[in-house]
Amino acid sequence: MSRVADAFWRAAAYCFRPRVIALSLLPLLVSAALAFGLGYFFWEDAVTGMRATLDSWRLIDTLLGWLDHVGAAGFRSALAPLLVLAFALPVIVVLSLLLVALLMTPTLVHLVADRRFPALEKKQGGPWWKALSWSLWHGLLAIFALLVSMPFWLIPPLILILPPLIWGWLGYKVFAFDALAEHASVQERRQLMRQHKLPLLMLGLVTGYLGAAPAAIWAFGVMAVALAPLLVLVSIWLYTLVFAFSTLWFTHYVLAALQELREARAEGAKPASMPPLAELLDPPAAAPLLPSPPEQGPV
Repeated sequence: MSRVADAFWRAAAYCFRPRVIALSLLPLLVSAALAFGLGYFFWEDAVTGMRATLDSWRLIDTLLGWLDHVGAAGFRSALAPLLVLAFALPVIVVLSLLLVALLMTPTLVHLVADRRFPALEKKQGGPWWKALSWSLWHGLLAIFALLVSMPFWLIPPLILILPPLIWGWLGYKVFAFDALAEHASVQERRQLMRQHKLPLLMLGLVTGYLGAAPAAIWAFGVMAVALAPLLVLVSIWLYTLVFAFSTLWFTHYVLAALQELREARAEGAKPASMPPLAELLDPPAAAPLLPSPPEQGPV
């Protein structure tokens, strides 16, 4: 736990560095451009399709009719856009995480390594194409898990458990791999991720809850539809900062663990100390034998 806490406060301190704050703007600009571009071309079609789907469900139509009867007619027009935003939010989160992993993680790893571990050897156990495929594959698995688990979010306790668990698993897989990709060999990376699986999963779970926190800005109800462009931009920036902190946290932890692993191996590989050559050629003389005491005759 001391290593986890040490990595935590170091990562928090690094987040206030101007270089880290400036780096967070690049994923923000890229993801914001993609989000607004997709919204410009597909928002109307998505809302229309969602509204047609809701109208085809008798139960939803009955519920909306009851809401119209009690004076909540405005909710009918806002339900479809809200559901489109709800389905788009997991994609935005995964997109932000992948952009941080691709655009920020290499620079952040170099920053930590240069300042704390300048003598740590780089064994290049994870080339860029392998890290990219690893991140994309686990990102797709996380999106699939989120979509499959969405019906269970209607159960009040599970909505506070399932999404952070999925974010935590994704963060553990992506951030730990990226932080070790350049410095650790394949065998070292596998050994560290196996030996430190529980602490790394705990880091992922905490960052998963941190990643779920920005979703609170969508708790404006119907107003979220009108404020959607601003809320999308703010949420992407918050996700970027959270995932940048997560990258730094994982990097400080795994590089310290890698250094300790190599130091332990170096200690175990040291040869046993040999006696000096002079002692081998000229061994010490044997101690003189003491004369045995005289035998006493019978009294």
